[in-house]
Amino acid sequence: MKQLPFMGIICTVMLFIVYRTTNYQFRQTEIDKRLNPFYPWKDTGVVSTTLDSLPRGIIQARSDLELKPLWSKSSSKSKVNVSSSHNLLAIPVGIKQKSNVDDIVQKFLSENFTIMLFHYDGNVDGWRDLEWSKKAIHIVAHNQTKWWFAKRFLHPAVVSLYDYIFLWDEDLGVENFHPGRYLKIVKSEGLEISQPALGPNSTEIHHKITARVRTNKFHRRIWDVRGSAKCTEDSKGPPCTGFVEGMAPVFSRSAWHCAWHLIQNDLIHGWGMDMKLGYCAQGDPSKNVGVVDSEYIVHKGIQTLGGASRKASSPEELTKKHTVDMRVEVRRQSTSELQIFKKRWEQAVEEDKDWVDPFIRKQRQAVQDDDKNWVDPLTRKRKRTRQQNQRLHI
Repeated sequence: MKQLPFMGIICTVMLFIVYRTTNYQFRQTEIDKRLNPFYPWKDTGVVSTTLDSLPRGIIQARSDLELKPLWSKSSSKSKVNVSSSHNLLAIPVGIKQKSNVDDIVQKFLSENFTIMLFHYDGNVDGWRDLEWSKKAIHIVAHNQTKWWFAKRFLHPAVVSLYDYIFLWDEDLGVENFHPGRYLKIVKSEGLEISQPALGPNSTEIHHKITARVRTNKFHRRIWDVRGSAKCTEDSKGPPCTGFVEGMAPVFSRSAWHCAWHLIQNDLIHGWGMDMKLGYCAQGDPSKNVGVVDSEYIVHKGIQTLGGASRKASSPEELTKKHTVDMRVEVRRQSTSELQIFKKRWEQAVEEDKDWVDPFIRKQRQAVQDDDKNWVDPLTRKRKRTRQQNQRLHI
């Protein structure tokens, strides 16, 4: 009986140690996640100690897409020449658009871009007669979109060598586009996410902000009171400002790091993502996202992924129709994925209590600048919550 108080003290001490250890592990995990954004340990089940068996100096966290020779022509141990390219052009391609893709690539070769082709039709041999093809990176997967390819083959750690990443469609006309001049504008204006404007001969212009303004070098927003999406001085977000479309986006290295994480692994069409790309602008989307007018392209709107209508391949299909329009099926899947993406975004915003919408933050800052005594109630509430949590940990 005399040992009971002593055992109680021991149990209390043990519980305290367990609590402190658990709390330390939690904090360490959070630090690991911040310091190693490319490796989501919690999601993969891999713990941060998996590299402890290696000497720290041997770890190479970065890679690139540069081709390496199997041998050196020189007998001496001279350094292998490394391409001076620091920018990447990645395009999903089918053999039917070979001529147009060749026109695009020829423009970028003059600026020493690394070229990466995503072959969604499986035909790689048909490109071998092009001189630049042997130096390009070829990835093959049947009937996959460029977002599917990008998520799997453009990991931020792999493309961290490149200053800018052009993730373009194959049906773009580049007669009036020069990548070197384009990048000079992007760099001088601090555009983290951009696209060339669409010329007047483009088949479809879905959002007016992407249309070329002949008198401008570039623009970041539009004013338009016509149609359902009215863009006024009070408009603070897409598609009036902070917006580029999905057919020809250009990302800085930092913006791509964010955009890669935004791409959903299971939603391959990427519908709706263009409305959220501004959140990856590394700052104010209304300033860091823009459309370049002086270097513009033509969107031809050629639909190839999924192919044209095909003959029915089963008795069940024959009883319904003689042909199956795969483009209709692609559109139906795209629309379904759009709704899923919207719901995921809404749920993520609801669950992350510390997240502040940068588009809304700008509006709040404007109000605060006008009223020096005004305090954002959301900020006040979160500050109070943090103070309460800190007191609990003391």
